[in-house]
Amino acid sequence: MTSVFGADGKNMPCTVIEAGPCVVTQIRTVEKDGYAAVQLAYDETTEKHASAPLMGHFKKAGTTPRKKLAEFAADFEGELKLGDVLTVADVLKEGVAYVDVIGTSKGKGFQGVVHRYGFAGVGGVTHGQHNRLRHPGSMGASSWPSRVFPGMRMAGHMGGDRVKVFNLQVIKVIPENNLIVVKGSVPGAKGSYLMVEV
Repeated sequence: MTSVFGADGKNMPCTVIEAGPCVVTQIRTVEKDGYAAVQLAYDETTEKHASAPLMGHFKKAGTTPRKKLAEFAADFEGELKLGDVLTVADVLKEGVAYVDVIGTSKGKGFQGVVHRYGFAGVGGVTHGQHNRLRHPGSMGASSWPSRVFPGMRMAGHMGGDRVKVFNLQVIKVIPENNLIVVKGSVPGAKGSYLMVEV
């Protein structure tokens, strides 16, 4: 993240996203595939790092191998063709003020209930407790049902989830470098892949 000063002089936290160039590698139609979508490829790589089936897929589109493929559901038939290159200037026309960003959140491993769900812990240090301050405490019922209900919040794996952040304000677009500056934070670590929806 970084920050920029707005027109009113306030310092706004923002994130810089490199969004392109993306190559059209497949166009799905209702007649052939049962749904309408366009597949975009991003981030060039070498032939050594692409599988043989993917190499054929990229050669059919007339492009070099890419690391990331993503589909966007919409009917683009007639507007786009295989091998077309989409840039920020093509997608973010003048007046687009907000975007949705999808990514994978940072993985935090196995975490207890205090970190994962904000539990308060068992409480004081009296009554002989010396190592239970961050434990979940009682979570089951009485003699009925004599079990813990499914979905009970417990310790476990935290992070690494698909997260969608809605309505991030577009502060600035730098078309020559395919960069978008959005207000606020986006899911994932530095350098991770994101999907930006207009």
